[in-house]
Amino acid sequence: MNIGSKRYNNPCFKRYNSAVREHSAVSELTIHPTGKFIKAGFILAVLVFLILEITYFASWRGNEYLNWLPFAAPVVLLWPCARWMRRRFAKTVISGDRLRHEVGMTGKSTRTIQLSKLQDVRVDQSMLQRLWNVGNVSLETAGETSRLTLFNVDDPQALADEILNRARGGSATA
Repeated sequence: MNIGSKRYNNPCFKRYNSAVREHSAVSELTIHPTGKFIKAGFILAVLVFLILEITYFASWRGNEYLNWLPFAAPVVLLWPCARWMRRRFAKTVISGDRLRHEVGMTGKSTRTIQLSKLQDVRVDQSMLQRLWNVGNVSLETAGETSRLTLFNVDDPQALADEILNRARGGSATA
């Protein structure tokens, strides 16, 4: 038996987005958006880049209107890099009785929610998200800015259950 799967099935350990953390009643839980779509986008961008380059050098090399193509094709790779940067600088931390959501690279926006004020936790998944076991978790509290949505998190239902358990003051179990 693989030690990673043994640890994952153990109720003392919980896995969110490729990070296994020891769990206790007051442990901190950090949640990042999933990297699955970024990896798929990177593979697609590399394929498009290679197809453009190979097609140019095999067939379009003599065309004077397409001389810019070998230099512009790497721009396709910027799309997954931008998505990776957005993922890198977005995180949600549950610590004690508070949930802190931070977004931003140069400028940062932070929203803090008391877990005791949490009224509703909702999980939304598109068909593609269901195939990858990814989804959006919406947290609702009383107030004007009542909804906070965590986009593209791994295993969203387990995360929603974990948040509700912590909001109710109970210990989180798998």
